[in-house]
Amino acid sequence: MKEMYFTLSEASLNNHCPQCFSMEGLTLTFKQKLIKSTWSVRRTEDVQSKLFCKKCDQQIYPVDWDLDIERVYEYHRKATPPKPTYFKPTKNLWFILILIIIAVVGAATYVILN
Repeated sequence: MKEMYFTLSEASLNNHCPQCFSMEGLTLTFKQKLIKSTWSVRRTEDVQSKLFCKKCDQQIYPVDWDLDIERVYEYHRKATPPKPTYFKPTKNLWFILILIIIAVVGAATYVILN
């Protein structure tokens, strides 16, 4: 099973960085979880966000956010809804299901004819 995150949206912010106080370089990224396995591919509702400053090369955690950053974060969170969840079987699962159906039909035919 392989868990991956794909980017829903990425926005550059005009707020100052709480670490280096630079007015440029803040990037807010929202990512949604995708789970791939041998049998299926599944997208979940799990969305993670990350605020990163390119100027000081650090992640800014919610503890360090000021009121302006929280407002901008809430705006972008509401403007970026998660994509709908889905479950998609892979070719391996379909192959196994077809083999099982053929085996059941063959066994039923054998029982009925004898």
